[in-house]
Amino acid sequence: MTHRPRIALIGRFSTSASALRYRGVVGARTLLESVWRGGGDPLLLYPADDLGADNWDRRLIGISGVLFPGGGDMDPSSYGQPLVSEHIYDVDRVQDQQDLSLARYVLDQAIPFLAVCRGMHVMNVALGGTLQQHIEPTHRHYVHEVKIEHDLLRFGVIANQLICSCYHHQAIQKLGEGLEIVARANDGMAEALLVKNSDRGICVQWHPEDTAETDPNQQAIFDSFVDRCR
Repeated sequence: MTHRPRIALIGRFSTSASALRYRGVVGARTLLESVWRGGGDPLLLYPADDLGADNWDRRLIGISGVLFPGGGDMDPSSYGQPLVSEHIYDVDRVQDQQDLSLARYVLDQAIPFLAVCRGMHVMNVALGGTLQQHIEPTHRHYVHEVKIEHDLLRFGVIANQLICSCYHHQAIQKLGEGLEIVARANDGMAEALLVKNSDRGICVQWHPEDTAETDPNQQAIFDSFVDRCR
């Protein structure tokens, strides 16, 4: 049997989960299933408030890659802005601190990664970028065409035009240092980022897990990520 590299992702706090008697720390099932179909073994990490950045070298022992999942909004103070939008939701200081700490560690150690939606925002902020706190019209429940401009092999796809499922109301404002935009929507919005001079990771604004089970192009993103981890 082919070895399954272990893929870590930080769990998201949930105020309710029908299978539990208490609040939960969860991961989206479609996301975990997409990693599993790609040949990886997804493992949920607890977002611990009392651990510093120097603990990642121990927590990631045996881990071959990191997935940064979607989630609520980042606190605008994390990218040096005051709160100016009433649409900001589900801000959590612990989630922000843990995501940014892990992102900086992953970048520093050149660990393979895949960043999805909020995950892309985290990577941008970790590298000094900023976000538009709200866009209109939003891209929630929004399926649209995305054009990948170059580096198709990094995404594992052949076609440069993809039909993508989005669920976000924010967008990249100032691009983080060392990042480049490699895919856009028809309205010009940044839809994918790469770290320059590195082949370790990709960031996508859309949710490839939404349609990965039926769309080979979206599943290929997970397959390629797991291959990099392997």
